[in-house]
Amino acid sequence: MKPNSLQELYVEQLRDLYDAEHQIIKALPKMVDEATSNDLKDALTEHLEITKTQATRLEQIFESSGEKAKGEKCKGMQGVIQEGSDLIGDIEDDDVRDAAIIASAQRVEHYEMAGYGTARTYATLLGDENASQLLQQTLDEEKEADQKLTALAEEINVSATAGTTGVAAEKRASTRKRVA
Repeated sequence: MKPNSLQELYVEQLRDLYDAEHQIIKALPKMVDEATSNDLKDALTEHLEITKTQATRLEQIFESSGEKAKGEKCKGMQGVIQEGSDLIGDIEDDDVRDAAIIASAQRVEHYEMAGYGTARTYATLLGDENASQLLQQTLDEEKEADQKLTALAEEINVSATAGTTGVAAEKRASTRKRVA
């Protein structure tokens, strides 16, 4: 159904965010498993718990507005997560893979920030101050997660610069020697 009012568009956006959060809840443990940096693992694990809380907040908003807490399939988030998964799965060097995990996680955060900012604005325009505050709280958490990822990237990306001369290159070189 196409939205015909700002209220309907708002609910559609909330459903999109709700599904996105559940996709993230499924994807984060895989990212934690792929990461090698303990700081990155900790940041992703912490954000998993925050993400679960954010999904609960959306349920509160649905309940207070008399809507069912269900998600429209968020194809955008599905694509962002799949793209990151495809990229990460092909990287052998630990530091480069961690850098790719951060890049992928930041794309997720930026997608969420856009969605939560929009939904918060709609809630404000529709006079739902409680929902507006809850959505702003989540938006603030997403911005904080992005800042943490940036700080981690500043460390990990430096290590990843050696990726082409590091472990993966050594593996490729030893494979070439065996083939030759």
